[in-house]
Amino acid sequence: MVGTGRILRFDGIRGYGFIAPDAGGDDIFMHANDLQDEKHLFQPGTLVEFEAEESDRGPKASVVRLVRRVPARPLLSHSESTNVGRPGTDDDEMCDVLTIGEFRHLLTETLIESVPTLTGSQIHQIRQRLTSLAQARGWVES
Repeated sequence: MVGTGRILRFDGIRGYGFIAPDAGGDDIFMHANDLQDEKHLFQPGTLVEFEAEESDRGPKASVVRLVRRVPARPLLSHSESTNVGRPGTDDDEMCDVLTIGEFRHLLTETLIESVPTLTGSQIHQIRQRLTSLAQARGWVES
């Protein structure tokens, strides 16, 4: 059976870890020999697809692969970054203002994908501060 889930932990030295399946239920064991991508890419919070099997020790994942790779974005040059948001640049167009819920959801997903080692408490603190900033700047609906 093919399933998806997020990596809870993976020890590259010992060669094993566990996946929390999106469908719920028990955590699923995964072994480095079953990884279809470079093992350093399998970090806590990473979304993976796998084939679930039942072993004598419980559920086991095989053929574990990343659901998607986030392409690296080019860094802005100093001149490009200093012009962002200034009058006369391409940012003169209107943009959508997100609800607070939409902003928090987008922010949470971005944090998990970008820094999968963040704890829930750290994500909560970051979301609180950035939501306050977004409200003060009018980036979200109040």
